[in-house]
Amino acid sequence: MKKKIKKFSGNIVDVLEKRIYKGEISVRDGFIQKITPYENANDHYILPGFIDAHVHIESSMLTPGEFAKLAVRHGTVATVSDPHEIANVLGEKGINFMINDGYRVPMKFYFGAPSCVPATPFETSGADINNHGIKKLLKRKDIHFLSEMMNYPGVINKDKKVMEKLKIAREMNKRIDGHAPGLRGKDLKIYVNEGITTDHECFDLQEAIEKITMGMKIQIREGSAAKNFNTLYSLIDQFPEQVMLCTDDIHPHDLVNGHINSIIKKGLERKVNLFNLIRSATLNPVKHYGLKVGLLQQNDPADFIVVDNLRDLNISESYIDGRCVYKNGTVGFLYQCSTKPNQFYKNRITVNDIKIIAKGNEIKVIEAIDGELVTREKIVSQNILNREVITDTEKDILKIVVLSRYRKAKPVIGFIKGFGLKKGAFASSIAHDSHNIIAVGASDEDIVNAMNRIVENKGGIVVSDNAETMELKLEIAGIIASENGSTVASKYLEINKKIRQMGSELHAPLMTLSFMGLLVIPSLKISDKGLFDVNKFEITPLFVNGAD
Repeated sequence: MKKKIKKFSGNIVDVLEKRIYKGEISVRDGFIQKITPYENANDHYILPGFIDAHVHIESSMLTPGEFAKLAVRHGTVATVSDPHEIANVLGEKGINFMINDGYRVPMKFYFGAPSCVPATPFETSGADINNHGIKKLLKRKDIHFLSEMMNYPGVINKDKKVMEKLKIAREMNKRIDGHAPGLRGKDLKIYVNEGITTDHECFDLQEAIEKITMGMKIQIREGSAAKNFNTLYSLIDQFPEQVMLCTDDIHPHDLVNGHINSIIKKGLERKVNLFNLIRSATLNPVKHYGLKVGLLQQNDPADFIVVDNLRDLNISESYIDGRCVYKNGTVGFLYQCSTKPNQFYKNRITVNDIKIIAKGNEIKVIEAIDGELVTREKIVSQNILNREVITDTEKDILKIVVLSRYRKAKPVIGFIKGFGLKKGAFASSIAHDSHNIIAVGASDEDIVNAMNRIVENKGGIVVSDNAETMELKLEIAGIIASENGSTVASKYLEINKKIRQMGSELHAPLMTLSFMGLLVIPSLKISDKGLFDVNKFEITPLFVNGAD
């Protein structure tokens, strides 16, 4: 028995024909049966639902179900999701958790096969998805593309394993996502010629234009830590068919306040063409990835949103497959997390474990940059006390420590500038991409206290100030909370507030710390195996004279 026809009227935003007209939409069985002109339509506007063209759901610290409960409030109906983070912890088991959890809610999650697990051989991860594993994943109907190829040096240098992964994806006609920060010229051409079709790592407008002219689609990223919209938004009108919008990594407190709709509002404020802007969050990702997401056309899935006007873009209703998933402040579906997979080795440390004895006159220091994933390398004269290299809060030279969560091992210690702490420490088991435990602090005692508390909790975020702690537990793979999104966002904000009280002026200190272990973004980073020179793609000694 067919369901009753539902009718919706308003100012219909037609992204295909680039027009707005008064009309009535007839929906039955989750699809749009027809759209007819209707002069007596309501005054509000009806648009296709928004799509995040590249996001790691895990970075929200929420399950897919909790992510959906927040995202539908902002008009998001679908995501193109790379489960790379949980795959580095739990492998295929983690990917299956994400997919199965996504099925528990109406939002449309399109997951890919993570191409770089582990991301590099210079860190310890919890899983290894080899070429056989990639082939197995890409054969699945619920795996839609090969996720970002982060190992761009491997592509350029024709690494056999990397080449085989790309070949498998091409043979299966699956899209290949890219990740190539700063790549230009001849090396970029090699990268693109392997069938890699997107990039979300452009920090410079000319870099983005060069990639577009070589055939790539640019995903303009506006996440919690990396914000590139102000630099790249002119691409939307200059290359309207080659641009998509994404968050890449968005933390819960930001997701509470907005999602793709917030990026679109920024574009409207900058006078970007309305249709080009809306297309970048609807039509373009649908066409590129072949998504089964509606575009407000006859016979399309009934995926659309209702807004008051096209300036403020206040969302009153969201629909997915004709089902009302959000209306006037209320989410239209229930969700509860079912399982909590994890992997965590009990590896406690002491203050003696993070002492560094001076072996030279100068050290290499990571310089974190607010709002960026890239870092700089600084050469700094040491602050030495009793032959030990110590922190220097006056010069903002703090200790940064990484401890493996997968095996018994000694911690790796480096130094970092940019966090601004005057006291205390904070630590996290979110540390891209392998998610070992990472900490930064002005006090050795607080660093150790925070890291050991994370070990006890088998994952989380902990701030320690004179041994007093504040924490957020992340029981799922050590990177995701099982609590509801609003609760996680509130706890996260309280922790951020505490970190600022300890002296940090970074916009997103926790997310910035989580990327200090990301060995595929320049220049100087740190892993559980050592300080890492990304430009040379090798472990590098802390001391300038080469002593280890």
